[in-house]
Amino acid sequence: MVSCVLQTAFLGDMILTTPLITRLAEDGPVHVVATPANAGILLNHPAVASVIVFDKRGRDRGVGGMRRVARAVRATGASRAVLAQGSVRTAAIAWLAGVPERVGFDTSPGRLLYSRRVPFDGARHHAQRLWQLASPPGTTHTAPPLRPSLFPSPADVALVDSLLREHEVTADTPLVALAPGSVWATKRWPFFDALAARLREHAGATCRVVVLGGPGDRALADTIAAAVAAAGGAPVIDATGRLSLLASAALLARCRVLVTNDSAPLHLASAMNTPTVALFGPTVPGFGFGPLAERHRLVEHTDLPCRPCGAHGPMRCPLDHWRCMRDLDAVMVADVVRAIVTDAPSTPVF
Repeated sequence: MVSCVLQTAFLGDMILTTPLITRLAEDGPVHVVATPANAGILLNHPAVASVIVFDKRGRDRGVGGMRRVARAVRATGASRAVLAQGSVRTAAIAWLAGVPERVGFDTSPGRLLYSRRVPFDGARHHAQRLWQLASPPGTTHTAPPLRPSLFPSPADVALVDSLLREHEVTADTPLVALAPGSVWATKRWPFFDALAARLREHAGATCRVVVLGGPGDRALADTIAAAVAAAGGAPVIDATGRLSLLASAALLARCRVLVTNDSAPLHLASAMNTPTVALFGPTVPGFGFGPLAERHRLVEHTDLPCRPCGAHGPMRCPLDHWRCMRDLDAVMVADVVRAIVTDAPSTPVF
């Protein structure tokens, strides 16, 4: 059976869709409809037959763009469309493409155009929910332990090697990765600079801090670098804006631990099985987007009645105190980081 997966949501959603894609590939070729920002993450993936780019905010805006993508989907010969992103727009593309079986969640806005609706289980991790979309009608298979899968190329690995050589990093240098950015302002923990200085202070002379993110995160990286320099640490390795998504994944594979907000790097680390310390503020792991690396810790303020305050986290705290993030101090987070690196017990929430 030829399948087409339509996933045009955020990068993290695409990464969490890879277990579903892998499962569908057991039945035959899988083609994926993706945004321009997310298409590159699927390069080299053995379960992906092809990627159809849907530039929904650019050249494919409007009905004409939807029809173009629908023609590309029809050309794959897909007999099953899996609506991993449940908008009316993606459902319409599958319908316009004439795909006979259109599967998605029963809560999705586009559900009226589905031929089959799968119950949305809010208690599961999103990777498990998506995996369930591949279940045959009338079955309720339990998802096995899941972890996303990504496949950096030799060129990605070589780019990482070059970056580390540039900073005189040797194979036995412990790397601590920090991902301070997020599209959503209230998700950005404000103390990454203090954490970096503290980790540098306690981690020994060979430890190096790596900052991951896009070009827009350079100012955050500069602040972190200044804090580490003031503490007498070795120069920070600023990778913001320098690596592709898959090269960032390859770099994470070299790191002892990643400390990250609830954002895409968390899911990159899950795919590479990098130990992860995940900081949750306005959102909660119960939404289904927590880390899937074998070794991970959650840091969150569990006693605030105002959490969660939104599905993604607003740009500003609705109550103007932002305690969900401000109350997570650098000393506590540093203790959690050291615990996960050494596999020692820790108390990551309060």
